[in-house]
Amino acid sequence: MAGSIIARIRAWTFEQLDPRARHRPGLSAANRVLSVLILVATAMAILETEPTIELPNARLLTVLEAGLGVVFLIEYVARIWSAAEAPAHGLKWKGRLNFALKLPALIDLLTVIASFAPGVHGALVFRLFRLLRILRLAKLGRLSQAWSHMIGAVGARREELILSLMIGIGLMVGSATLLYLVEGAVQPDKFGSIPRALWWAVATLTTIGYGDVYPVTALGKVFASITALASIGLVAMPTGILAAAFSEAVQHHKATRTD
Repeated sequence: MAGSIIARIRAWTFEQLDPRARHRPGLSAANRVLSVLILVATAMAILETEPTIELPNARLLTVLEAGLGVVFLIEYVARIWSAAEAPAHGLKWKGRLNFALKLPALIDLLTVIASFAPGVHGALVFRLFRLLRILRLAKLGRLSQAWSHMIGAVGARREELILSLMIGIGLMVGSATLLYLVEGAVQPDKFGSIPRALWWAVATLTTIGYGDVYPVTALGKVFASITALASIGLVAMPTGILAAAFSEAVQHHKATRTD
């Protein structure tokens, strides 16, 4: 009798925490609350980096962070406990261990530990550790079924994305090499090596621009113009691929909800 009650509670917990276990569209009540708390905790982690906000409210922020840490610790334990309900994870302790060793669960564990990290200012390691709390934003995606559809759609376009990445790398290296040959002798401090010229190529191809570094020779300006024009297509290529993948994900998500 007690075993069946525990099993029902575990199944209910799993349905509340894992969107894939829900038979109805939308987030569960527990995940809605968690979404709000994640946004609040992330905002706090960001605000803590501002001394004019953090120093006068250090005690309040510490108490709030500890409270949120307890909530996320309970959530983490509940996820581990209910992970045995997922057939993909395996049964009982094996399922829980498989779940705990997955990257999302490890990220959750890091953010829980970071919630109780001491507030040491000026120590880079501790400051970085505390900023791990921002990784809680990654949890928001896992609370939605649409996120898994999006990942699947992008994964289906991985070959096109890899191809566009390789084209971009080739274009950057080629542009940096040409500018090194043309401008290297004229501006050795800026284009005197391919790595130096590569920074200019990256800045140009990503359309950020870099006002202090630019070619001065006629041939260098020609190559720079070609690089700048090519950057338009370079940015448009993965953008179009991702837009198509996102559209497919949305359509698939709508079809799944309709079914």
